[in-house]
Order: sequence, then structure tokens, then C-alpha cells
Amino acid sequence: MLNSTSSTLSYFVLGAYLHVGNLRYLYFMLTALLYIVIVFVNISLIVVICMNRSLHEPMYMFLCSLFVNELYGSSGLFPFLLTQILSDIHTVSASFCFLQIFVLYTYVNVQFSNFAVISYDRYLAICCPLQYNTLMTPKKVFLLIIVLWLYSCVKCLITLSLNSHLKLCGNIMNSLYCHNYLIVKLSCSDTRWNNIYGLFGTAVSILVPLFPIIFSYMKILHICFSGSKQTRQKAVSTCTPHLVSLLNFSFGCFFEIIQTRLDMNSVPSVLRIVLSLYFVIIQPLLNPIMYGLQMSKIRNTCKILCCYKILTVHRDLTLT
Repeated sequence: MLNSTSSTLSYFVLGAYLHVGNLRYLYFMLTALLYIVIVFVNISLIVVICMNRSLHEPMYMFLCSLFVNELYGSSGLFPFLLTQILSDIHTVSASFCFLQIFVLYTYVNVQFSNFAVISYDRYLAICCPLQYNTLMTPKKVFLLIIVLWLYSCVKCLITLSLNSHLKLCGNIMNSLYCHNYLIVKLSCSDTRWNNIYGLFGTAVSILVPLFPIIFSYMKILHICFSGSKQTRQKAVSTCTPHLVSLLNFSFGCFFEIIQTRLDMNSVPSVLRIVLSLYFVIIQPLLNPIMYGLQMSKIRNTCKILCCYKILTVHRDLTLT
């Protein structure tokens, strides 16, 4: 029985799941495999960065924060998806729904904020190389990481607090997981302030990181065009992974914003499902690939560790 307020609402129904019969076991295995790969590659890079003192530089500390966020966001969705794939009734408790919204929205905010901090770090490294070590100290790196996580958490808590007291007239969301705006759409009370803050929060989530990103890359492009060939090569090698990841994540988030606020019934259901999961499936795989393979320090450290592991195993087998 649906109660009158979200504070006493017991559950939501997720209406975007398709009836696939026995194929759900295949989808379950594929989803579980994907989650295992995401966890493995991100934890591997976190361990590589943390265990090697040569990688204890600002850029790699920010990347470590990025990989931690990938684990955080993936864990807020994949275990839930796995249980829903095997379930015949796609319901979620109200408390868990709000928790999932907090995790996923925090994940998005941390991701964009991390991109902004990385772009600022690249600007200092390329445009102010002589002052870099003075401007980007370990203390400042730690402070920036703490601030971007706290800012994202507080912003999402404000969003949830505004929606936690809404009176709802329904409990069916046309989605695979919980969305903040879809809960607002279920309300039968005045949601004017929720909509205003929702638009304001979305704009802040995008524009606040966007300004330092645009500023940083305008300065970097200026240096590239006016500098030497070696400077241009350094800028391209260090900035390409960042730009690819930023554009890819922005695409995934843009579709989610459009899908929740506009009528997408004309789009095929399977395509809607794929694109709705895009930002939290592709990004945790793309970031380790882009930064792990494109950045020579991480790539070379991984090669050394792999060779060392192989030699150790070979030595142990020889001795036995």
C-alpha cells in the first residue's frame, strides 16, 4: 500500500526492466564479469600508485582519487543490478533508493570535480613548470582531494533533504535504478523549489568544474601553439587521456539528464537501457585504460611489477 509521503513510503517499483526469461542468467554473468573487471583494474592501479614512491606526484594522486571514485560509483549500481536481473519483481526500498541516489549523484559530482582539478594540475605543469613544485605541494594536493569530495557530498545531501519530505502520488519509476528527478515527478505536492534547485544543482555540477577546465586548456593550447615541438608532444601525451575521459563522461551524463526530463518513448527500450548505464559502465573501464596505457610512468611501472611477479613465480617453481 502506497503511503502519502516519501518518509513513510516502503518501496519503489522500477519499470524499465524487460522480461527476458532465461536470458537473465546470461545477462547476470556478463554483468558480474564486467563488475569484476572494473574492480580488478581500478584496484590494481590504486595499488600501483600507492605502493610506488615514484608515482607519489600530484597528477597520480588525483588519478588515485579518480579510480577510487570509479569503485565507489560502480559499487553503488552493479550489486543492485545483479540482484534485480535475477528478480521477478523489480522493487527497491525507499531508504535504499535514497542511498543509491546519494552514491550515484556524489559519484558524478566527484568525477567532474576531479576532472577540473586534473586540468588545473596539467595547466600548472605545462604552463608554469618552474613554479609547479611550489604551487602544487603535497599538502595542497591532499586539501584539493578532501574539498572536492566534501563539496560533492554536501551538495547531494542538500538535494536529498529537499526531496525526503515530498508527498508522492505514485511509486513507479521508469528506470533501472533510482533517480532524484523521477522521485520529484512522482510528487503530488508543490515541487517548484525542488525543480529550481535541481536545475541550479545540475548547472553548478557542470559549470563550476567547466570554468577551470576551459581556462586551463585555453592556456595549454596557447603554450602548445607558441612553444617547441617537445612542449607540444608533452601536452598532447598528458592531456589526451583527460580530454577523452571528460568528453566520454559528459556524453553519458548528458543523455541521463535528457532522458529523465524529456519524453524518450520514441527511443528503442534496449538503446535507452544501454545509454542509461553508459556513464557508470564505460567510464570505470575507460579511465584505467586511458591513464594506464597512455601515461608512460604508470605503464612502465605496471610492466616492471608484472615482470617481477613472473620472475618470482618462476624462481619459486625452480626451487621446488
